[in-house]
Amino acid sequence: MDFNPQMQLSGLLEWMAERMAACYGKTAVIGISGGKDSSVTAALAAACYGRDHVYGVLMPDGVQPDIDYSQQLVEHLQIPHTTINIHDAVTGVVGEMEKAGLTPSRQTLVNLPSRIRMATLYAVAQSLDGGIVINTSNLSEDWVGYCTVYGDSAGAFSPLGMYTTEEVIALGRVLGLPEKFLIKPPSDGLTGLTDEDNLGFTYHAVNEYIRRGVAEPEIKEKIDRKHAASRFKFQTLPVYQNGLPMVIPDETDFYNPEKK
Repeated sequence: MDFNPQMQLSGLLEWMAERMAACYGKTAVIGISGGKDSSVTAALAAACYGRDHVYGVLMPDGVQPDIDYSQQLVEHLQIPHTTINIHDAVTGVVGEMEKAGLTPSRQTLVNLPSRIRMATLYAVAQSLDGGIVINTSNLSEDWVGYCTVYGDSAGAFSPLGMYTTEEVIALGRVLGLPEKFLIKPPSDGLTGLTDEDNLGFTYHAVNEYIRRGVAEPEIKEKIDRKHAASRFKFQTLPVYQNGLPMVIPDETDFYNPEKK
């Protein structure tokens, strides 16, 4: 089935409005990297809630060469925004770990900035009137677990979580975003490698597998392995069901697995 971004927009924007209302929120708080996901999420939020109800947060880690993309994006959308440099927070945690005799692993150094950025977004959201953190992840990344638990995988809800990278780009074009915000290759922020370099296959290969079931055997095996190994990242926090009675119903059914 061909993807029609224009037809997708009305349902997506209606859903976003419903989710914000369910959170009793007033302002969408979004981390702005200048890449396609945060750019499209911010554009969707501006279209849904109005520019004055979107707050962009730029979070460089020290000197970030491509921070201009983020600045240009918030100026293009004309949304309120701020810049909070996370470098001192990251180096502070790493320094305290080293004082405690712990040597941060490479994965620690990759994931820590993402988690500090998310903590920063929540701090900003709770300092605004009705601020709600919006997730910016897409289906292609989530499918292979290319996200950080309690980092970029967090948020109140995920507008792009069921759209592939190529579909996100198509949505961005319909929303009128300049091409430079849609084609910027995402990187891990540490080694200079792109996401696809680290994964060992392209997102296009993931997208073809997801939407058409087509993949070379070697690539299929890699995708399946990463998908299976990362499902825990997207599960609701497991809670031990102890069999004790709960006489007050819970609307979310979180404590009532039999109703699910």
